[in-house]
Parts: sequence; C-alpha cells; structure tokens
Amino acid sequence: MSESRPIALDAMGGDHAPHEIVAGAVHAVRERGLSIVLVGSPRVLYEALADHDATKEIPIVRAEEALAMDEGALASLRRPRSSIAVACHLVRRGDAGAVVSAGSTAGIVATGRLRLKGQPGVLRPAIAVELPTLPTPTVLLDAGANAEVKPEMLVQFAHLGATYAELAHGVEAPKIGLLTIGSEAEKGNKLVKRAHELLQGSTGLHFAGNVEGHDLLTGKVNVITTDGFTGNVALKTMEGAVRYAFAELRESIEESRLARLGAVMQRSRIRELRRRLDAEAHGGALLLGLNGTVVIAHGASRAQGISAACRLAADLSEAGIVNAIGDRLAASSRSHRLW
Repeated sequence: MSESRPIALDAMGGDHAPHEIVAGAVHAVRERGLSIVLVGSPRVLYEALADHDATKEIPIVRAEEALAMDEGALASLRRPRSSIAVACHLVRRGDAGAVVSAGSTAGIVATGRLRLKGQPGVLRPAIAVELPTLPTPTVLLDAGANAEVKPEMLVQFAHLGATYAELAHGVEAPKIGLLTIGSEAEKGNKLVKRAHELLQGSTGLHFAGNVEGHDLLTGKVNVITTDGFTGNVALKTMEGAVRYAFAELRESIEESRLARLGAVMQRSRIRELRRRLDAEAHGGALLLGLNGTVVIAHGASRAQGISAACRLAADLSEAGIVNAIGDRLAASSRSHRLW
C-alpha cells in the first residue's frame, strides 16, 4: 500500500472498548497493512497493546475523556477533549486521513459536525449504510442522523449516496430510489411527494422512482434516500428479520439428521450468506457530508469489525470521497442556477 495518512481510531468508544478496539487495530496493522493511531487514555491503551506485543507498532494520542454509549449529542459539548473529538481534530489538522469510532452514534454525529464542519453547500450530513444486495450493495441514507428533514435534503442525500456508490463499488450512474409507502408518484406524505418532484427534476441523478420496504434487499436501485427516522427503523427491522431467519434456520437444521446432512452439503453457501449478511463484515456506516471521512462502526463490534471499519475508512479516504462529494454538489448547484 502506498504511504498515506493514518486512521484515527477512537479506542474508547464501543461496547467492548478498549480491548476489542485495540485488537482490531492490531489486526488492521498486521493483516491489512494499514496505518493506525489510537486515541484514548495512554495508560489503558499501552496495557492493551502490550497484550498483543504491539506497543511499538501503533502510536497513541492522549484523550482522557470518552463519550459513554448512552450519551447523546449534547455530550459533544460537555466533553470537548473526548477521544472522538480528538480523533476528529487529527483529521481536521491533516494528521489523520479518517476517523473510525464504535461509540455513541449521536455523539459521533454531533462531534463530527462540530469539529469537522459540513462541506460547502451541505445542508445536513447523513449516515450511509450498505445493504447486502447483489451484485453490488445498495446504499441507504439517511440511517439515523436526521430525524426531521426537508425535501431538498432528501435530494442532497441522493447525491451523497450516488457518490459513495460510484467510488466504493464502481457503479456508473447509480439508480436512485425514494423510500415511501407506494411505488406511485402520488404515494406518501408531503415531504416525500415534494422530494419526488425535486428528484425528477434534478440533474446528475438517475432517479428510478419510489421504492417500498420490501425493495430494500432486491437490488432494484443502487441508492435509497429517506429521512433518518424512517431509514433507521427500516434498517433495524431488516437486521432483526435477518437474525430471526437465521435462528429459525438453525432450529430447523437441528430437528433431524437429514436436515443436518443437507446443511453440511450446503455449508459453504450458508457460510457465504452469513458473511454477506453480517453487518461487521462491511465495516460500518459512513457519515457523509463533512470535511473529513468518518466511519461509524457497530457499537457491539469486535476486533474483526473494527479492522473492517478501518479498511473501509482507508479506502474511501484514499479514493477522495470528500472531494468527490464537493465536486458533485458544486456541479449540481451550477446546473440548478443555470436552469
């Protein structure tokens, strides 16, 4: 890998911090060849690195405070020297290429907006997540950053998601879907109806129309835009359904010897399906629209999930996701002014 700025990893955020976070950092350095800097309490992190004989491999940046998992957006103001705040500062100063944290989503979003600021023209940053569709993942946003939005924001989320789909998955002219309660243009509330009109008239977007909840995993579109409340409910519902389906499958397999034999014969396909549906394997969600790359790992992430999140952050930072978003929004703004 060509030399690049390190990933600033918030070592104090997450259900299993700091030990699983440190283990993930060690894996990312040794197995993925990434450059990582841990942000948090030096004493605690040094001891955790010593467990992996990695004290000389990964540097530490001091941050004595940390946001608890149950702390909301206001905590970013109360704790200006928290580990996530220091990590964002490293990116803002140019000492790191991206931020990764498994901490409180509300705290990460608020701290990111405060420390990194929104990109020029961005109304609100949005959380983008990958849905495990084939042949390429579908990007859903917003997945929880903005419970209340305006129609113009849904159009901008579509631009953010389209840029992500292009850079991360090489999708040319990504198809955009608007999440609502029916495929017809007149279905939905005032917000969705107005957003539908704006999306139809937007240059630089391939708007494919409305999509419904049952379209989330069909790969019908490449990007799904929605408000953060709806997107988060949809995402959590899908995750719960996947867990339920696998639990039922496991129970069915254990019911008879024939079923167990069939499972053995299909073991590789079942393992691949499980990997594709595993949220940790994808690295996490991306907070788009800020002057810096921010990846939000799942709060319950273990070492492998943290390592994958660091890989995602490094790839998107090196691909220039921030500049690409800026270029797209600038072009869209010019087109609308001319129109």
